[in-house]
Amino acid sequence: MEFFCPLNKVVRHWNDRKKALLEPLFTSYVFVRLPESRLADVKRIDGVINFAYWLGKPAAVKEEEIEIIKDFLAEHKCVKLERTTVNIDEAVRVVKGPLMQQEGDILTIKNNTMKVILPSLGFIMIAEVKQESVEKIILKEQVA
Repeated sequence: MEFFCPLNKVVRHWNDRKKALLEPLFTSYVFVRLPESRLADVKRIDGVINFAYWLGKPAAVKEEEIEIIKDFLAEHKCVKLERTTVNIDEAVRVVKGPLMQQEGDILTIKNNTMKVILPSLGFIMIAEVKQESVEKIILKEQVA
C-alpha cells in the first residue's frame, strides 16, 4: 500500500511572529494506492473514517493528477482549493512554465491570465497561467 498526503506551505501570523508551516492541502484526505481487494483493510486503520467518493464509487485519482498536485505544490506557496463540479468547456495544454505539458479545461480568462481546472476529486487548484503559456487542444472529433 502506498500513501501520499499533499502538504501546502502556508505562513501563519501571530502577534509576535510569523512562521511558515506545512498543512494538508486537502483537509482530512490521504491518497492511497492499493488493490480494490484491500479497501476493507484500510477502513480498519485507526483514524480512517471512509474513502472519498466520486459518482458513487471510491474516488480514483489518476497518477498524472497526483504528479500535477506534487508539481503544483513544489512551484507554489499558499495554494488555494475550490470545490467544483467539473465542466468540460475547452481543453488546453500548458506549453510553458512549471505546469508544462499538463492538460486542463479553461475556467476563466481575466487580465491576461487563465485559471485552469486540473480535475481531481471535484477540486480546482488555483494558480494563474498566462494566456501565451497554453495552446488549444484540437480533438480528433473536431477535425473530422
